[in-house]
Formats: sequence, structure tokens, C-alpha cells
Amino acid sequence: MESIHFDDVEKLRAKVSAEFGPWSKPIDVTQEKIDRFADVTGDHQWIHIDVERCKRESPFGGPVAHGFLTLSLLPALEIDTGWRVIGQRNVVNYGANKLRFISPVPAGAKVHGRNRIVAVEPRPQGTQVTQETVIHVIGNDKPALIYEGIFLYVR
Repeated sequence: MESIHFDDVEKLRAKVSAEFGPWSKPIDVTQEKIDRFADVTGDHQWIHIDVERCKRESPFGGPVAHGFLTLSLLPALEIDTGWRVIGQRNVVNYGANKLRFISPVPAGAKVHGRNRIVAVEPRPQGTQVTQETVIHVIGNDKPALIYEGIFLYVR
């Protein structure tokens, strides 16, 4: 695996691409996971947790995951890009430029994701990397989520 030091801005900029990298390993989005997320966040909207009502009334035919549950799966994505950033003290989630929930994630689905680097900028505290990630329900061409996150690799 290639290692790139966090302050080697030119090597990191060489990773900027219009193309997304490989898919992650799949993650199961079970009804139990959806229910636990509802308990943690207090979001008990029926479209997520009431299986019988969803079968009768939901346009999706069953419960769907919370959009923020799908977003919260980002750290769990195991993506082997063939390279990694090294040497930083830590990495800070600095924010987001874009977040869109495009299509639903049905309970019981498997999702996977992939990403691409869109920008690399030196900062006084370290190196800022902007990364776009998409999460898809496996088998769907349309993404469930598009996220452009900003990460600061701290010196």
C-alpha cells in the first residue's frame, strides 16, 4: 500500500480525480439498526420503525433508514484505495460542502460506498482534503446519498 505524508500536498493533489475509486465492503442496514438509531436520536417517525404501517401506507412498501443513519455509516465503509495518508497527529471532520439524500435505503438492504478526492489545500494547521463519497443500495445505479466532506489532517 502506498503511503503519502499528510503534508505532501503535491502527492495528495495527484489523487484528485473525476472518477470514483473502488466500492467498499457491503454494510447491512437491518431493521434492528434502524430502530437503535431511532432510539439514539429520538427520531421515531413511523416511516422508519413501524413495519406494519409502512407495509400499508408507505410509498416504499416497508420501512426505510433515516438519511442521517445512512450518513453515519461513512466511517464504517471499508474502502481499499491502495493508498493511505500518514504522519498526521489526527484527522478532524471539518464540515461538508454538500449533502444530498437521493434515494431511500429500505430496511434489510445492503449498502456500499466509494469516494474520490476533489481538492487538497495546505492550511496553517495541516492539510485540508475535500472528498466526495456516494453510498448506494447494492444493485441500484442511483445513489442513496452524496456527501462532500472536508477533512483536516492536523500537523
